[in-house]
Amino acid sequence: MLTQVKTLVLGGLVLSASTVVWADEAEKAFSKEAIECAAYYQISSEAIGAMNAPQMQAVGERLKSSKIESENLAKKYSSEAEVTQAVAAAKARQIESLGGSSNLGALMGKYKEECKNLLADPQKRLDYWTMATM
Repeated sequence: MLTQVKTLVLGGLVLSASTVVWADEAEKAFSKEAIECAAYYQISSEAIGAMNAPQMQAVGERLKSSKIESENLAKKYSSEAEVTQAVAAAKARQIESLGGSSNLGALMGKYKEECKNLLADPQKRLDYWTMATM
């Protein structure tokens, strides 16, 4: 009987440890997505700012706000310094992917809907990553 109790307790610990690993992987994937979105929003807001078009100022401000919101989501799972560094690296990769072009169409195609969905319902995206990393 005592052996059965030990086995049950041990089994519960193994299950708990697995759940923590899954949660960590989900949080990493979610944080990475938030970082990619922050970089995308930063690039987009800077591009609109460079246009010097007063009618686009509100759009630029929304993009800046979305960048901050994305960073704040990532900061729930990483330090501020790590997020700042990761956003800078993601921004550099995204700019490099444009191959010298100033046309943001490729980035918009890749990130616009994904990032909009992330900010619209962060818990749904985290739940997605929890299921995807099991």
